[in-house]
Amino acid sequence: MLYIGFALRTRRLAAPLGQRGWRLSWKLLLRLGYFGLFGAALLGPAYGVTQRPVRTTGKDVWLLVDLSRSMDAPDIAPSRLQKVKAELATLISRFQADRIGLVVFGADAYVQCPLTYDQSALQLFLGTLQTSLLPVGATDFTPPLELVLDRLSKLPSTATPRATAIVLVSDGEDFGENLEPTLRVMARSGIRLFSLGVGTLEGSRLPRPKGGYLRDARGRDAVSRLTPAPLQRLAEQTGGRYFELSERRDEFPLLVNALNRLEGQTEQVRSVAVADNRYRYPLALALALLALDILLTVRVIRP
Repeated sequence: MLYIGFALRTRRLAAPLGQRGWRLSWKLLLRLGYFGLFGAALLGPAYGVTQRPVRTTGKDVWLLVDLSRSMDAPDIAPSRLQKVKAELATLISRFQADRIGLVVFGADAYVQCPLTYDQSALQLFLGTLQTSLLPVGATDFTPPLELVLDRLSKLPSTATPRATAIVLVSDGEDFGENLEPTLRVMARSGIRLFSLGVGTLEGSRLPRPKGGYLRDARGRDAVSRLTPAPLQRLAEQTGGRYFELSERRDEFPLLVNALNRLEGQTEQVRSVAVADNRYRYPLALALALLALDILLTVRVIRP
């Protein structure tokens, strides 16, 4: 529109001098040509398919969630487990480029969701977690850790190794024994364990599903308290860190930052078929016409 206005103005100025300003027309065709070529280059015309290498660095994150009855304690509103589920849903959404797996444990451990990039499926499994999924028993940290190690040992020898992190979420009440051999294997394999203690040191009574509170062998109300020492020891012996989640101390963002800083230790190189973008050809021709337009001047109105 600006160029048409310029052409009309030139013609109007040339008319009193008995001239028509027609010399401007070939410049118009030249400029329309290279503007069209610029537009074509911007659209990115593609023709054919080429194989290009893509380098990626990724890590595997295993979420180990304690589903013992003590996770129903309401010392963190609405309960320890409900608070953990809300925070882990946020964590999952922050690591879209990494594989995440979900393991639940109490007296024993089970893979609730294997390592996956599918966040929607993982969020679905996370939403179904409740303490009634596992039989009643004393909490033991050894089964979930050994389960992760067993999964890693079954990887094919041709598979590219990836950095692995474990996030163990519990109130710290561990009644298992002989955890040292498992920790030594984890330390040698380079697995980093980050522990998240959930609860308060004061603790609270444990509600029954049908009302009332659980009682111990002496008939008194059972009280569950956060026991940070076992969780701190697990993190220290594997080069990880201990974090705490309670009403007065929320270190969950620090856990997310620690996982972000844990970069993939090995690069994966894959060949991906991509469309061959041919934008260079119309762009080069447009630049050549633009240079010609700058170099060649036309005297539209002669005195």
